[in-house]
Amino acid sequence: MTDHTTIEGKAVEIETAATENPKTEAPAASPRPRPRRGLLVGAVAVPLALGAVGLSLAQPAGTPLTPVAPVAVNTLQPSGATAAKGEVAEIFGSKFILQDGTGRALVETGRAGEGGTLVAKGESVTVQGRFENGFLHATVLTRADGRVEPMRPIGPPPGGLDWARNKVGLGPNVDVPALTKAVTDAGYSDVRVAGRGPRHLDVAAKGQDGKERMLHVGFDGQIREKRVF
Repeated sequence: MTDHTTIEGKAVEIETAATENPKTEAPAASPRPRPRRGLLVGAVAVPLALGAVGLSLAQPAGTPLTPVAPVAVNTLQPSGATAAKGEVAEIFGSKFILQDGTGRALVETGRAGEGGTLVAKGESVTVQGRFENGFLHATVLTRADGRVEPMRPIGPPPGGLDWARNKVGLGPNVDVPALTKAVTDAGYSDVRVAGRGPRHLDVAAKGQDGKERMLHVGFDGQIREKRVF
């Protein structure tokens, strides 16, 4: 009986202490340091991950255009991919006059030439692009020292989801030789890659009638004529 009474007394004392001083159990119930370590690791990991993505986005990506040999300015014909070489005779904002010994052509450079500082008067350049309605719409400009400067984005429009995927290497795998072969097999000749969209190539080629076409060639091999020059 005595032992039984002593055990009950101890049990009552522990229970009473917990009731009278409930704060004694708080430290064991809510350990705080560990969550803070988790947050710290997360705070470090996120910038590192974003930095890796940033480096990936900085990598150049695109589909090279088919180089086109320049022709005399006075022989330029409507085409989806042609080129001419000469000197800059006059500058009008994003446009300039390209002049050689045979004549003059008006070159449109788009946003790349805004401000009129892209080229200098008297500078020798080669311009590759689309010639239509008397304008040479520049796609690529090559300077006398060999530097090649794109005038328009080659690939998906900047800022979009397709552009981001393409930059980080998650875009579609473009087999240019296979696609150009598919165009040749379809009966076209003089095939030249003139540009690239999110899921297609812009291809200039001649049909069986000798007239030049601009083709929409999907990455799946589907070919569609966009226009006849």
